Amino acid sequence: MTQSARNRYELTVGQLAERSGVAVSALHFYEAKGLIHSRRTAGNQRRFTRDTLRRVAFIRVSQRVGIPLAEIREALSRLPEERTPTVDDWAALSESWREKLDERITQLQRLRDDLTDCIGCGCLSLNRCALANPYDELGKQGPGPRRLLVSAAKDPRPPAAECISCES
Repeated sequence: MTQSARNRYELTVGQLAERSGVAVSALHFYEAKGLIHSRRTAGNQRRFTRDTLRRVAFIRVSQRVGIPLAEIREALSRLPEERTPTVDDWAALSESWREKLDERITQLQRLRDDLTDCIGCGCLSLNRCALANPYDELGKQGPGPRRLLVSAAKDPRPPAAECISCES
């Protein structure tokens, strides 16, 4: 590929930042972490292929839903370097996270619904804790907000009939 053709198909770091809506410093960080790649010109300037726009968008969306950077890097490493990823490529990546995202959605719904209620932290400082968590039963299951950290299958909340008495 000639130099002029290459320039048409590549983006500078500034152009990539403008087009992706991501700060130049974040792009440098992503590159340092191995999430995106550039080539260097003779003047040591970064040049990114256009498919990097999709990769940056994927990184941002993945971060937004709470996927750790290490998992994002591992997923991006499975994408082809020699061509722009297809819809099927992206679908395969997102499918691998479906179960984790479903668990996160369940946790967020529980957080939303129980935010003003006892979260099972074992503090026993609220007047209701003695009713919602008598004798700090949740504390025996381990540290932290036990009601919000467990999966739905292991939900430590008492049955709904018992919860009604906690609200009185």
